[in-house]
Amino acid sequence: MSPNAHITSHRKPRPATQSWVIRTGVAGGVLSTLAVAGAGSATAVEKPAEATMEMPAFNAEISTSIAQSAVATQQAAVDYQVRAQVEDAIDHAKADAKKAKEEADRKAEAERKAAEQEKRDADARASRSSDRGSLSTKSESSSSATGSTATLVSFLEAQLGKAYVMGATGSSSYDCSGLVMAAYNQIGIDLPRVSQDQSTAGTQVGLDNLKTGDILYWGSAGSAYHVAVYIGGGKFIGAQNPSSGVVERDLSYSPPTGAVRVL
Repeated sequence: MSPNAHITSHRKPRPATQSWVIRTGVAGGVLSTLAVAGAGSATAVEKPAEATMEMPAFNAEISTSIAQSAVATQQAAVDYQVRAQVEDAIDHAKADAKKAKEEADRKAEAERKAAEQEKRDADARASRSSDRGSLSTKSESSSSATGSTATLVSFLEAQLGKAYVMGATGSSSYDCSGLVMAAYNQIGIDLPRVSQDQSTAGTQVGLDNLKTGDILYWGSAGSAYHVAVYIGGGKFIGAQNPSSGVVERDLSYSPPTGAVRVL
């Protein structure tokens, strides 16, 4: 027998179907393994994704809380500022009201005093109303005065129209007592400088018994605030005030309180 001769095999041939099933099973196992592995991988990958989805919600809650806190803080600051402004306005209103009340009280007091003074002046004028007629019509020897009285009156008439200046004693300006003192100096009589002292420098006389040269005063004797000289005929000459200067007036213009005689 030739070595190359075909020797019939006694092994039974494997059916084709069985070979296909085996191959299919192997392939299925491999696919199953891959599927399981893929599923495991998918699960491992999805977990971080779930964590990632939760973070935005958490951050949003924090942001909302912070925003609400900021709004509340800002509102509290605004409320505090409003309260401060209201309290400041109240304080200013109280201060203004107090100042207005003080001003009103001061004006009321001034008006009260002015009314009282006006009443006193009116009463004084009324009490002397009967004297005015006799003073203006009284016939007296001084109307034709001579000697020292005439010199006194002449000097006073020469000063008419000159200025009133507080503290002045001549020759271009006078205050009330400065004029009286200067007039009496013309006839050699020295008088005190101020009206308070001049109102007690001589003998007190009644206003219904005046003579030329008598010193008239306004206010109380010893505390008079104004003086002038009676020139007869119901008239006097005096340095009245800065607006009128040295003037001649009727006794009815401003009735004096009293008079003293030094001649």
